Amino acid sequence: MHYPVIIRLIAFLLLFLAGGMILPLLVSIYYGDASTKAFFYSILIISLASLFLILLTRKDRDNHLNHKDGALIVTIGWIMAALAGTLPYLLSGVIPDFSNAYFESISGFTTTGSSILNQIEGMPHGILLWRSMTQWMGGMGIIVLSIAILPYLGIGGMQLYKAEIPSPIVDKLKPRISETAKVLWKIYLFFTLFEAALLIFAGMTVFDAFCHAFSTMPTGGFSTKNASLAHYDSALMDGITIVFMLIAGINFSLHYKLIKGNIKNVGKDLELKLFLVIVLVFTLIITLNIYGQIYTSFSRALRDALFQVTSLITTTGFISADYEKWPALSQMILLLCMFLGGMAGSTGGGIKIIRIMLLVKHGYNEIFHVIHPHAVTVVKLGKTVVPQDVLRSIWGFFILYILLFFIASLLMAFIGLDLVSAFSAVASCLGNIGPGLGLVGPVSNFHDVPVAGKWILVFCMLLGRLEIYTVIITLTPEFWRK
Repeated sequence: MHYPVIIRLIAFLLLFLAGGMILPLLVSIYYGDASTKAFFYSILIISLASLFLILLTRKDRDNHLNHKDGALIVTIGWIMAALAGTLPYLLSGVIPDFSNAYFESISGFTTTGSSILNQIEGMPHGILLWRSMTQWMGGMGIIVLSIAILPYLGIGGMQLYKAEIPSPIVDKLKPRISETAKVLWKIYLFFTLFEAALLIFAGMTVFDAFCHAFSTMPTGGFSTKNASLAHYDSALMDGITIVFMLIAGINFSLHYKLIKGNIKNVGKDLELKLFLVIVLVFTLIITLNIYGQIYTSFSRALRDALFQVTSLITTTGFISADYEKWPALSQMILLLCMFLGGMAGSTGGGIKIIRIMLLVKHGYNEIFHVIHPHAVTVVKLGKTVVPQDVLRSIWGFFILYILLFFIASLLMAFIGLDLVSAFSAVASCLGNIGPGLGLVGPVSNFHDVPVAGKWILVFCMLLGRLEIYTVIITLTPEFWRK
């Protein structure tokens, strides 16, 4: 492995983070809040450390990256980004405990949105903006942004792109990988600004609108209010947020095709069709389940059902209602949403719709093959035959996902959480969702989870954000052998 280039690239990532802290610093100065010094010292510490590492590795000219380098850069890059992200929390005194600060930071960078903060309102504006910005930067990926500058550093970026983009099949929109990263970020930035403008029009303050837009597009879920979107009780704000959560949960390559006028191909996308059908069906079932029992108004039942289904299936985690008061059927459907996740190539977490599609298709083919043992069967996505190596990768991912879910849930139960809280906390963090059920429900948070449990969940967040394989392979002995 090429350790100098790995160290240098991670140093550049941290330097980018220090640059990202300038905006919260300016906001804290504008509002005159108590986080100004914390951001100033955070920028200074991270910048000096990054420049030292860059200078230390400047003489090494071997800029070739292989797949091992890519996996290691992405994994360590996320760990170090979260570590750097703790500084404003610690230095401002908002979160004085390191375990809690790291939990909050990695929850932001992995776009999980699980929080240990009991009182969000009244916190310094700079800190609130930083919380949302960690999600925005983590959503499309600090690593993907770095791909756009890698050519200027003389480093190839395809290995990082493969390690970072959450999709079983890498979709290059442009011939050059750096151009792909730039296109993705332009689309991401456009939707973020557009949502912020609409939320301002709907009545949010400029500050709150940008914080929520920074949390929506990465499907993160951090809010500036204790009650999340339920604080506003606005049908218009809910509607705007639903639309942009759906946009964030859709493969970004489809947005690119739509912008280019390729509407026909977008309409034919099977994963998109299934994703929207699932949202619609689950919304209708929950609406009928809660109407009459919880809600007397059908329109309000439909609105909250659509919001929560969209929020959890896209793994955003915003809250418009306390769904723990809903019937068991509705809660089970929402729990299922946590596992399904959004589309591949989106900023959402979870298993992903395309994987579910291909698992079901492959399962059906196996049943057909038992009935007709001499038949030659293949799995197709539309008219395209899915290669066997892709199917093996998907089955491996699915088995690892379920196995890790049960192991982590058992560990959480071992340290004292009840069954519902243990299962939903792991499902939430592994799927990068945010709220769960029980102790970590929609009107609660992760503050009361034991310290050991928080570190288990930190690991789950990292696994979920980097699609399991990227992290797991770095823990195997074979990875470190020449």
